Amino acid sequence: MAAKKKAKSTGKSTGKSTGKSTGKTTGARDVALEAHKRVQVPAKLDTNAKIDFLANSAVKLARKKVDPFVDIPTRTLSNVNFSKRKKIIEMGDATQRRSLFNMNQARKFMQTFVIAKGCKQLQAEGKTTSIRDLYYMSKYTLKDGKENTFDDQVESDPIIEDLEVSLGSLREELHLFAAKRGSVVGPLTLVDAGDTIDLSRMGSGGWSVPGIVEPNVVQFVKHKAKFILLVEKEAVWARLNEDKFWKRHNCILVTGQGQPPRGVRRLLFRMVQEMKLPLYVFVDNDPWGYYIHSVVKQGSINLAFESARMAIPSAQFIGLSAYDPARYGISEGVSIKLNDQDRARAKEILAYDWFQDRRWQREIKHMLKQGVKWELEALSNKGISFVTEEYLPKKIADQDFL
Repeated sequence: MAAKKKAKSTGKSTGKSTGKSTGKTTGARDVALEAHKRVQVPAKLDTNAKIDFLANSAVKLARKKVDPFVDIPTRTLSNVNFSKRKKIIEMGDATQRRSLFNMNQARKFMQTFVIAKGCKQLQAEGKTTSIRDLYYMSKYTLKDGKENTFDDQVESDPIIEDLEVSLGSLREELHLFAAKRGSVVGPLTLVDAGDTIDLSRMGSGGWSVPGIVEPNVVQFVKHKAKFILLVEKEAVWARLNEDKFWKRHNCILVTGQGQPPRGVRRLLFRMVQEMKLPLYVFVDNDPWGYYIHSVVKQGSINLAFESARMAIPSAQFIGLSAYDPARYGISEGVSIKLNDQDRARAKEILAYDWFQDRRWQREIKHMLKQGVKWELEALSNKGISFVTEEYLPKKIADQDFL
């Protein structure tokens, strides 16, 4: 009897509890579940539809009485992985939540949608603009208040990057471009915004690489090139151009004037993919030059989500190597001593997964052991045209790449 009473009591108790509290408990549970779901924009959507999806997701959360939020993929070293199979840097799954009712995040939450609104407007009007111009388009004083949406461009630029990774769309697909930087010359004919341009007839300045180089803007018509040479320093690029290195060696000369901007990287990616040309990277012999090469080859940490459309795993390092000064008899008098920042950066990249190749370990450790770095211009110590007449031709003939 006791057992029966217990069973009866249990059933009765369960029934009462379920009958009276199911609605409230389920509603609270649903809200909690919605609050923990990750908002992930479907990759199959076009950029315009992705912006709509992000906005509609926030509206739906608000209607369900859930604090509206967006999940921003984390752009840090801890959230990138090096794919040994693809040989590129890829972004991980870690995200940071940005919600409206969190006082520490509300401003950035608002800014995210203000920038998205500006990009939506550009899409609708079929126009492109600079990230500087978008900042001014998006800056205004909030109604019934004195607070501005943005006080400085240093606030809006990171938000643009947040939007890129959240949507899985390149800045260029948002109809945005950064300041133009980069020049190209060589045996290549292309179409830029409807104009046919022969890059072998560009004088001393070369063709200026636009901020957006997508196929709807730039199309390759024909070429006679055997390879592409990316030169870090504009002054060295100018020397190669003046000496007509590109004409004698049938190559396309490109400079990004330091770390190549996104437009140059996308252009290089497209040239390698579509024209089936090898790419050689010619940079300073220092940690920063090494990293420029790795950004072109494996991708960057900040843009890891777009490595598949920007990184060029086949890119080869042609120099300047830490071993080259001794091989080519460059005077030690034109070397520069490594400073603490150089050494720290070198040790940092030594630990990156994509620098674990024994040849790179040997290269960087040799530079540290020597205690000096060398700029590309140091080659001019052997003669103004040494780089074009002896150094690069020998490097290419010997296939002395890394």
